[in-house]
Amino acid sequence: MLDVRRLALLAAVVDTGSMTAAAEQLGYTPSAVSQQLRRLEVEAGQPLLHRQARGVRPTEAGAVLAGHARHVLRRLSAAEADLAELAGLRRGTIAVGVFPTVASALLPLVVSRFRRQYPDLRLDVRSTRFDELVELLENGTVGIALLWDYAWNRVDVADISLTPLLDDPTVLIVAADHRLARKRFTTMSELADEEWIVRAHDHPVAEVLERSCRAAGFTPKIAFEANDYQEAQAMVSVGLGVALAPRTAVRNPHPDVRVLALGADVPARRVLLAHRQDRLRAPAELAMHQLLVDVAREYQTRP
Repeated sequence: MLDVRRLALLAAVVDTGSMTAAAEQLGYTPSAVSQQLRRLEVEAGQPLLHRQARGVRPTEAGAVLAGHARHVLRRLSAAEADLAELAGLRRGTIAVGVFPTVASALLPLVVSRFRRQYPDLRLDVRSTRFDELVELLENGTVGIALLWDYAWNRVDVADISLTPLLDDPTVLIVAADHRLARKRFTTMSELADEEWIVRAHDHPVAEVLERSCRAAGFTPKIAFEANDYQEAQAMVSVGLGVALAPRTAVRNPHPDVRVLALGADVPARRVLLAHRQDRLRAPAELAMHQLLVDVAREYQTRP
């Protein structure tokens, strides 16, 4: 492999016609230039310069190699410029993984601000379930991902660094004509006689319901198992029962339901920002990380 620094010296000597002029241009001494070019000739296996009383001129091999050197140096300069643009957040792509409820509540605020601040960066958002988000992180498809957990089942994935973003409180959804609909706050003890709509397929909010009811001294009567929060809200709106949900899941509630706070007695979930510890993080990814932290802090204080 030819030494790039020696190639740069050769190109400068050929272009200036003088080792002294090339040395001045590149900040070397003439003897250092001469020494390095002799080493380059050894690497090349043939003479590269005709040394004359007044200056030097390239051999045929020297002229060919100087041409290649100029091309290499132009490509290196282009590479440095590309890296400078990436470091300056003027180009590049940032891939983010999210889960659906946060994708519909918090993320639009982040994306809007990100596009205003970094209009030349491309944003690739993947919305999927927890296990797939972890897989996307581990295989490098996304650089950062939003995850969630509850106190009894904390996220613990090898080589994944976690930054808590916000606490997402559990709220109660009731029909607009429900006896509690005009209240802003209630407790689980007031809900012992209610029928419940719950997420199906062992969804975490079903465990939240079980734990919360048990702590309040009753067993919930399940009226319907919903596949998503939109379906749950629709069933609540027609009086089939009441439901629990994370606040982010009902940021845009069904028009015929009301959302009540439940307080600290009902478990909240943590929303977490995750990235792999062993990856070198690009400037665009670091910018998105900080933006998520800032927007989450503001979101947490919204009514």
